[in-house]
Amino acid sequence: MLQTIDDLPQPIGEFKPLDQWQIHVNRLFYGLRGDKLRSYYQTFASADFRLAHALAADYFERVTKRDAAVKREASTVNRSPSDPLPLTPYPSPLTPYPSPLTILEWGPGNGNLAACFLSHLKAIDREGAVYPRVRYLMVDWEPSVLEGALAHPDLAAHRDRVEVRCGSIEQVAGVGEGTVDRIICNELWSDLATKLMAKNAGDLEEEYVRPNVSGAFHSGIQDWSSFVRAFEAKDIAYLKQCSPFLDDLVWEKEHRAVEWKQVPYRKTIVEFFTQIDQQVLVPVNLGAFATLKEATRLLAPNAIGFSAFDAGTADLKVLNDPNKPCYGQFGGQYSFMINFLLVEAVARYLGMTHVTLELQREFVGRSLNTNVITLMDLLAVHPSAGPKLRPWEQDRLVLKTIKALNETYESPYRRRIDFPLPKDAPPDERETLSALVRSAKDNGIPDTVAYVTEEELACARKALEEIGYDFEAITMALYAPPGPIEYYHVACR
Repeated sequence: MLQTIDDLPQPIGEFKPLDQWQIHVNRLFYGLRGDKLRSYYQTFASADFRLAHALAADYFERVTKRDAAVKREASTVNRSPSDPLPLTPYPSPLTPYPSPLTILEWGPGNGNLAACFLSHLKAIDREGAVYPRVRYLMVDWEPSVLEGALAHPDLAAHRDRVEVRCGSIEQVAGVGEGTVDRIICNELWSDLATKLMAKNAGDLEEEYVRPNVSGAFHSGIQDWSSFVRAFEAKDIAYLKQCSPFLDDLVWEKEHRAVEWKQVPYRKTIVEFFTQIDQQVLVPVNLGAFATLKEATRLLAPNAIGFSAFDAGTADLKVLNDPNKPCYGQFGGQYSFMINFLLVEAVARYLGMTHVTLELQREFVGRSLNTNVITLMDLLAVHPSAGPKLRPWEQDRLVLKTIKALNETYESPYRRRIDFPLPKDAPPDERETLSALVRSAKDNGIPDTVAYVTEEELACARKALEEIGYDFEAITMALYAPPGPIEYYHVACR
């Protein structure tokens, strides 16, 4: 059937580099849907506690070791070991960190990571040597996100040491240069400005895109020019009165030569692309680079350092795969995979001499001294898992798995799992699903994005096998090598 001109997608902007439109649309996403973030995606810190606990344990251990080293050094420089240590700024490695120990979290989400981090740090700091000195600062450019994070109920016990800053993470206001001890950045890099570049003969090109709306949406707008102006101006108040459109954006794409005047680290990027095949698009995570640059400005001498957690690859073979998933879209928001090899190159260029990369699950498992697996990876090994299952059948498998684990699993926090029921389930199945949700215990598995340990799986073995799991397959998943795209922990100082 032929389409009329009115049925075709209608442009609502001009061609621009992908990262510019990404920033624009993501601002719209948070303005229009910021109060419904978990309806579109969840992070490993949205409800689960184990990543935050691993960070807290790691921080406590490192600060304790540093303080002990400072005491030893001080005792050899005309100072008695019993003398109080001076609380001065950081003139040399011989003086300890003053109070407070400033910790920044960039992109705090719903505040759960901060709450669990501080709660666990306080619990393990039995002598009060670290927690009382902590000043925890949450930074985000969206006021509603900060309001939601600060309202997390488990942060109430720590409000005397928690602050917020609304503004750019590329230039954090109100924080002195060289005064920060720790920076945490969880699943934020993927939302920050990212270009897609490719080699074409001897040049580097980048992807340009132009946004359109569907013909059906266009026909339903009475004042088209006002809608376009509101979209361009990011007028959230006006756009909230319009029909939802973010999910229905249609993007035209083309490639143009890179405008290097607008791109930092040209030499590092060009050198990196000598390893990439012709006409293979690769993410260049400019926003991640900007956080590294700001971290080098903020971190104090001998600071514990900067940690980022996100999904991507450090495998050159994967980067050279023309069919790799460079990004996904969730509720209209762009989310890019992280090019960890290029991130590491930029970090070293910026002077970060200590850069390590490890699987996120290894970081969490090392803290617990065991192996861990995500609930989603566990579900993937069930014999019936896959596209053949209808959405409500997938939900049934998830809830039965959680019920099996909850027979022995116990969280230190009391939080009921938030599990919206599918609308397409038959009435009798919907009642079954509802009963499974009601039966979930308050201190059970907190989220579908959560970590479980090898020991917890072993304790739940019988219950898991009763719903069809093969324990040998679970064991193989626990020890599986990294997949093409994985969640990693980047640590820099």
